[in-house]
Amino acid sequence: MPGQVRVAAAQFECVPGDVDANVGRITALARQAREAGAAVVFGPELCLTGYEPAMIAADRRLWTEPDDVRLDPVRGLGIAVVVNGVAAGPEDQPQIVSTVYGPDGALVTTYAKEHLYDNEQEVFTAGSGGGRFWLDGVGYSLATCFDNHFPEVVERNAALGCQVHLASSLYGTGGGREERRTVHPSIAKTTGMHVMLANHVGVAGPWTGCGGSAAWAPDGTLVAEADETGSKLLVADLEVEMSK
Repeated sequence: MPGQVRVAAAQFECVPGDVDANVGRITALARQAREAGAAVVFGPELCLTGYEPAMIAADRRLWTEPDDVRLDPVRGLGIAVVVNGVAAGPEDQPQIVSTVYGPDGALVTTYAKEHLYDNEQEVFTAGSGGGRFWLDGVGYSLATCFDNHFPEVVERNAALGCQVHLASSLYGTGGGREERRTVHPSIAKTTGMHVMLANHVGVAGPWTGCGGSAAWAPDGTLVAEADETGSKLLVADLEVEMSK
């Protein structure tokens, strides 16, 4: 059945190593997204801590679990919220994890990043599989930054019926700008999914996030795009087939 879903990408500059402050920023943007009528809102990679691998390796207090009380503000907001942070994986090693809460605050799923970038391999362990959820008849695909450069991740989710791909990422100024503009429309054209990117802006560990959060249609056409300055919410209306 043809329908439309409204999805929001939260673009903002994280406070390095301050989970509470970043939860506050995400919560404010999630409430704004709910008021705009969005069904789902998601943020950039490691938006709970800032992109700070060395800091994360040195301080376990920056890790969070789905039932962490510090995440209470993002739960039960009447909108599905996807937050990306650090959680314990196999053998109690840290992983980069997207946690999805439903509109009622219940845990929907978690997804651990499968493909770690060079510097991340020194701190984190990779996940395997997963990375999707369904809400109100729409399938959502999840991937974290470098994951989007591996076709099997997104093609797997498309084959399972996902129609909207959510990319929580860090693309920096310089070469990241061009990657941002080419990787995501290619995913859309290859898989037939809508693709949305939530990107960092401002200082992000060793890089400077280039912003430009965006949405692309299944044919790779740019639907909406944020500029490269400041915190903002990008909202896009996507045409999908609703399952019963």
